[in-house]
Amino acid sequence: MTSHKLVQQQFGPAARDYADCEVHRSGASLKRLVELVEPRAGWRVLDVATGAGHTAAIFAPHVAEVVASDVTPEMLRQTEALAREKGLNNIRTAYADAGSLDFEAQTFDLVTCRLAAHHFPDIARFAGQARRVLKPGGRLAIVDNVTPDAELPGGLPESELAAAGVAYNAFEKLRDPSHARALAAEEWIRILRDAGFVVSRREQTEKEMAFKPWVDRMRCDVDTAKRLEKMLRGTSTLSAFLRPREIDGVLHFTLQEFIVVADRVDRGYAGAPDSKVFTISPMKAPRRLTD
Repeated sequence: MTSHKLVQQQFGPAARDYADCEVHRSGASLKRLVELVEPRAGWRVLDVATGAGHTAAIFAPHVAEVVASDVTPEMLRQTEALAREKGLNNIRTAYADAGSLDFEAQTFDLVTCRLAAHHFPDIARFAGQARRVLKPGGRLAIVDNVTPDAELPGGLPESELAAAGVAYNAFEKLRDPSHARALAAEEWIRILRDAGFVVSRREQTEKEMAFKPWVDRMRCDVDTAKRLEKMLRGTSTLSAFLRPREIDGVLHFTLQEFIVVADRVDRGYAGAPDSKVFTISPMKAPRRLTD
């Protein structure tokens, strides 16, 4: 089965759930992405793997047009419904695969992709396609879950990072078979640089998740949910990264969410080098997301 067919199979039945999901609808990274990008009124925006359209909808009031693309028809219908609900007449939807964006070259000022790239089978190809459709100097803005890295304060020892990354991706893959691979933050930076981008902003934040709604959104059966809970509580490297704990008798864990903003560069570019700014939200009080 091709990767986008698998995504359609997983997310078509869950489209309404993702439209209502607090993580996707109002997670902290949504507003923060707009702040970091600083969109302009005349911009034309492409939102890749738009899902239920929340990223498209938050950018729409700030720009001229948003093209919300996805490979799942049910998600595109949710996006259209959201645009109607909010009275956003400058959003249009389009079927498009992230690895072969079927749009003319150099036609967008901004490409966004939030909480979806871990489904892409070839993120380097996506980065290349994003650069192709961006105008010279255009901006790419990504939000995605990431694996642990050495820059996390109080994180795992370097010798355990690779194993924790493998364990985390296996954990995600069991819950969602369409999951491909979450990258580490530094891997994202390397891919973007290789594709011809210069990174201007990067942040990493914690996202607290309730376990049961997380498995329910993917319609996990009882046996799969039990296996996931066993992995979460029992795999030492995974537990050290995700920090499972009970809050009011409900199992929670913490994901790492990476935001990166990068600009397309061309020959003769004389701008600033990649930003070295790296921030992380306080570990004492992560935002609780229960949907």
